[in-house]
Amino acid sequence: MAPKRDYYEVLGVNKNATKDEIKKAYRKLAVKYHPDKNPGDNTAEEKFKVATEAYEVLGDENRRNLYDQFGHEGLNAQGGGFHGFRNMSDFEDLFGGFSDIFGSDLFESFFGFGDVFGRTRRGATRGERAYRGSDIRYDLNLSLEEVAFGKKVDIQIDREEQCPECRGTGAKSGSEKETCPQCGGTGQVTRTQGFFTIATTCSRCKGTGKVIREYCPRCHGSGTIRKKRRIVLDIEPGYGDGTVLRLQGEGNAGSGGGTRGDLIIVVHEKPHPYFLRKGNDVFCQIPISVFQVMLGSNIKVPTLDGKTVRITIPPGTQSGKIFRLKKEGIPFMKRRGRGDQLVQVVVTIPGDLSSKEKTVLQELLEKRNDTDSPSLLHVKNFV
Repeated sequence: MAPKRDYYEVLGVNKNATKDEIKKAYRKLAVKYHPDKNPGDNTAEEKFKVATEAYEVLGDENRRNLYDQFGHEGLNAQGGGFHGFRNMSDFEDLFGGFSDIFGSDLFESFFGFGDVFGRTRRGATRGERAYRGSDIRYDLNLSLEEVAFGKKVDIQIDREEQCPECRGTGAKSGSEKETCPQCGGTGQVTRTQGFFTIATTCSRCKGTGKVIREYCPRCHGSGTIRKKRRIVLDIEPGYGDGTVLRLQGEGNAGSGGGTRGDLIIVVHEKPHPYFLRKGNDVFCQIPISVFQVMLGSNIKVPTLDGKTVRITIPPGTQSGKIFRLKKEGIPFMKRRGRGDQLVQVVVTIPGDLSSKEKTVLQELLEKRNDTDSPSLLHVKNFV
């Protein structure tokens, strides 16, 4: 037989470790190597047993003193081996913090705190669990104008509704549920693993302890049916691309008396052929002739809401110049005011000049003395 390992080494603590440090070290190993988390892993199971044996000794002041003085031989003389947790309070003292970390239902199921009568350690009797219905996602595609100025949108969704024939029970009218033959009505299936009793939710009755004898002919035991539902959405002005709207209680039906899920609306903004959104501002480009920028002009500019606004182009305006139309952009959400419309002028060069126009321009060119050897400009950016 191989010699036993040092218990302090097993738990990874030094010989001066406090009781709390020993407890913390064991809890970490117990969760890591528990057989239920490592099914079929004999190495993990053996590590779990050794760690538990080490804690059973080092966690007890009298046995620890005996071990420190005489080692394993001293324990053998006293009657070694694993004695188990002396009472439930010892176990809860050791593992009680895990229920706060992992949740009481998971913890009780993992370590088997439920008894044969289906009661948890808090004394609550198991019954049919209430499950919240799942959420439904709906992607809503809107034009820039609809997003900017709001609109009432009529949509239709498919969702799970409570079956009107069985009222969500899944059982045929007049038929009663019977005790689950797999768990005997406890809602749990238990098995012994080492020195723990491990309880898991019964897969057949889903923890309710009851099974349906005859299924509802309309929903076939599911308790829900698929139906279409019409919903009118009030899209407020100023929503942005990717805005998420949550309509509580408009999702799929729950089970066991659980509440409905929610309807999640995701707003998508369709590309506009002429306007580009930048926050609450909108950007557009306007073509203008070289003659208009040379002499100056007054032009009409369309806006997002269908109006036209005049802007003055000063003589000598360069191509790419941006003009700002105040408060012609996207309305702000939940507050008054709007962004601006940014208008960029793009100078166009005519390619269909008449002979007379060419002659006039040639005379103008000669009078201006424009050179055929222009100087380089300082580079500001690269387009």
